[in-house]
Amino acid sequence: MKSIEVRLPQDFDKSFIVFKEEGNYFPCPWHYHPEYELVLVLKSTGRRMVGDHIGYFGEGDLVCMGPYLPHVWVNDSIYMNGNTDNGAEAIVIHFQEHFLGEDFLNIPEMETLKNFLKLSQRGIALHGNTKEQINAIMMGMVHMNGIQRLSSLLSIFDILSQTKEYQLLASPGYLNQIDPQGSDRLSKIKEYIFKNFDKEISLPEVAALANMAVTTFCNFFKEQYRITFVEYLNTVRIGHACKLLSETDMNVVEVAFGCGFNNLANFNRQFKKHKKMTPSQFRKVVNMQEVA
Repeated sequence: MKSIEVRLPQDFDKSFIVFKEEGNYFPCPWHYHPEYELVLVLKSTGRRMVGDHIGYFGEGDLVCMGPYLPHVWVNDSIYMNGNTDNGAEAIVIHFQEHFLGEDFLNIPEMETLKNFLKLSQRGIALHGNTKEQINAIMMGMVHMNGIQRLSSLLSIFDILSQTKEYQLLASPGYLNQIDPQGSDRLSKIKEYIFKNFDKEISLPEVAALANMAVTTFCNFFKEQYRITFVEYLNTVRIGHACKLLSETDMNVVEVAFGCGFNNLANFNRQFKKHKKMTPSQFRKVVNMQEVA
């Protein structure tokens, strides 16, 4: 399933977009765009796909996504078939990285927000008090203009920059880009993984890259990522597998070996562990979105 670029029209006198989507169901296909996006579902239920993540949405669901991350919200069949009197409704905010100037995110006060926006490259589902606060602000923004509207978005930024109430959605391996930041240990390790995940990677060689003993490296990595190196490597491989399953006609065996797994049984086991379904089931779900 190939994603397409979709852009919302922007008023000439506004620096960002606040849009209310209303209809029998959400019509937008599997798509991406260069803007950051916040999506608040007001009415309806269904499945949402963000990168290689497949989840479910209902009223009050709130997700933040970074630029060029493919996504789609697909309503349950009762909405698609017109079998309910209740339609689908959502509030969407789009903003570009430099909509307040080239240096806006580089000022000291924006450092924590900048870090959050980096995480949004994988898609972020917000919950708890964070979700409640932002939902209330977004519902009021639809009828705002001018400074009041901008002030509300800045209030959202403030909440996002401080929250820990979130879940990352797409796996690291689904992302198209490699983090180019600096030459620190983690950046070197991540770049090496993304360039070589389709081959056999041993702990000693990665530990040597970080200039650490194997045991020291394992402890360091788990402290940084809260999972082991092998677990992280598998998330990268499974994420890439999802891209191949959704965007190519490669069979499951070809996908498994193309992602660095040296036997099919381990690939199937790891895929089901991460995605709660088999590779074939994942491809079937993706194809269902395309048909819808």
